[in-house]
Amino acid sequence: MSMARKFDPVKVPFMGASNAVEIADADVVIFGAPHGTPYSGIANEPFAATPDTLRLALEEDAQWLDHWDFDLGGPLLGDKVFAVADVGNLKTSSLDGEGNRDLIRDATSEIVESAAIPLMIGGDDSTPIPFIEALKPFGPITIVQIDAHIDWRDERRGESMGYSSTMRRASELDHVENIIQVGIRGLGSARAEEVNIAKQWGANIITAREFHKHGIESVTKLLKDGENCLITMDCDALDSGIMPAVMAPTPGGLSYTQSIDLIDAVIKKTNLIAFDLIEFVQSRDLNGTAAITAARILANALGCLARK
Repeated sequence: MSMARKFDPVKVPFMGASNAVEIADADVVIFGAPHGTPYSGIANEPFAATPDTLRLALEEDAQWLDHWDFDLGGPLLGDKVFAVADVGNLKTSSLDGEGNRDLIRDATSEIVESAAIPLMIGGDDSTPIPFIEALKPFGPITIVQIDAHIDWRDERRGESMGYSSTMRRASELDHVENIIQVGIRGLGSARAEEVNIAKQWGANIITAREFHKHGIESVTKLLKDGENCLITMDCDALDSGIMPAVMAPTPGGLSYTQSIDLIDAVIKKTNLIAFDLIEFVQSRDLNGTAAITAARILANALGCLARK
């Protein structure tokens, strides 16, 4: 299937992006992946609207790209040519886990081959599994996972590719060298056996409490200068007071400023090869402010990349 046929095009591209920029000419390529791998009896439909919801959240702001962005110290995309393409949403289906994984993997591979940075808007936390698989040409890589949960289950409800298994599957890939998990708190989706397996593998688990106490240095000290790095961010990493629009709101998470400062620090120290933002649930965003928060984090990632 050709690249264009994989996607439903969008009328409103994400802020700073264009649906008229060709992949071959882009520095960053944004795409939506509405569905990942479903669990039996657990609906993944709540995530179907996520990519378009985050695009629309900044539709008005997109008219002011020449204005000063005080998060970034200048206009969003800086003062040099930085082309961002928004190719739309993959034609995923809620129940077709294998087909969805193939679409995500193939689309990401094509973007990587074009020498652009893929930026994926998920979808539940199973969508990064094929996304990470497609980053093999960059190996060895480090994954910085910003999340409330460690996602090291081998399987759940008989499914090994679901959202509770993302980092477990990543750990099995030859091109994944290091995993840093930031913001972990509460029940953390793990039993004792998963925590032990993660630690035995060598995952660096930085709880939210540790991050609040020791700051960004608790992450950057674990990174090597210039190494190839993926940031995968689950919206539930954010404190539930500013991000209620997730399936498992949990108090004690990161603030907006902590999140954008962390992303900025990782991009400055490493070679960011990919970024994803996942797990936003539109139906739980009662006044639209959570969508603005999530979308602004994406916009900040673009701004940091434009300055790199």
